[in-house]
Parts: sequence; C-alpha cells; structure tokens
Amino acid sequence: MHWYEKLNQYFPVEEMKSREHMETLLKERSEIYHKDEGPNHVLMYVELDNFVFIDYLFVSKIARGQGLGRKLMEKMKSKGKPIILEVEPVNYEDSDTEKRLRYYKREGFEHAESIGYERKSLATNEINKMEILYWAPLHESEEMIFEAMKKTYDMIHTYKDKHFYGDSYQPVDEVLTFNEEVGKGNILDNL
Repeated sequence: MHWYEKLNQYFPVEEMKSREHMETLLKERSEIYHKDEGPNHVLMYVELDNFVFIDYLFVSKIARGQGLGRKLMEKMKSKGKPIILEVEPVNYEDSDTEKRLRYYKREGFEHAESIGYERKSLATNEINKMEILYWAPLHESEEMIFEAMKKTYDMIHTYKDKHFYGDSYQPVDEVLTFNEEVGKGNILDNL
C-alpha cells in the first residue's frame, strides 16, 4: 500500500493534507520536509535549525507494541532539538487517542498548555481543535514552541493551500494563540 494511503486510512480527514500537497512539500521543500517510510511505518516531519515538527507518525497495527515507535522517536530525539507535534484531544469513544497520548507521555513529551490551536478544516468546514505536545531536551519554553508552531503553520500547513484546496486556511494569528494565564489543564496528567 502506498504511504499516503496508510496515513489517509489512519488520520481523520480534517487532519490530512492532500496527497498532492504532501508530494509537493517533499519535492519543493525537500531541504526541510522529510519522509521516513518502512513496511510498518510512515513518519513525515519537518526539520529546521532549532526544532523538529512531526507532521504524521503512523505505525501499523501489526507492529505496535514491538518498539518501532520508540525507535523512530529515538531517531528524532538524537537530533538534539525540541520535537513538536499536534494531537487530537482525548476522545473517549476512540481508544486510539488515549493510547497515542499515553505513548507520547512515556516518551517524555509535555503538553503546551498555553498554546491554543483551532483551525477550520477546508475538507469539512468544521473547527478542528488540536493540542500541542513537545519534547524539550534543553527545557525550551512554551513561547519558543509557539514561535516554532507559527513557523510550521506558515511554511508547511498553508504552503500553496489555495492551489491544492481552492481556498486558503485562516491566517496563523487566528489559528494559534498564546496565553500563559489560561491553564487549560494538562491533557497528559490523568493518563
């Protein structure tokens, strides 16, 4: 099965980039947008000088629990940079969301409680709320993570969006917010 189909079957439509968008990023942004693929995994990520953003991580059901996810994460951690990713809030009707959060908690990720992320899906027209998790080897601040997320949104998520989707995503300042005062509650605490 093609790598895009694996991702498309696993991730919700509102989170998926189009195949054309991702293939264009791999071609036109090859210096920063990467694919690591094997028979049982697909890892799409952005690497810049001061951080790594994991766009998609898929490990097939048959390989789960065998250390493949940990091995892939160790490869990312060995770069010595903060690692950032977006996750769905816990949906108790979908056991995968809780398993995913448990995995990232075991891997030492933290919840960026001060960062809000709400984007209107061009696929469904619904507001899609995500949470930001990060691994900070040098105890990088949530402000640094916020700036990295804004950069990722502008360079990757909205890259040629009008061309691929016939419409543009909202500007970054409408999608990402930073508020140190608001403690949303750490989504990793009760796992």
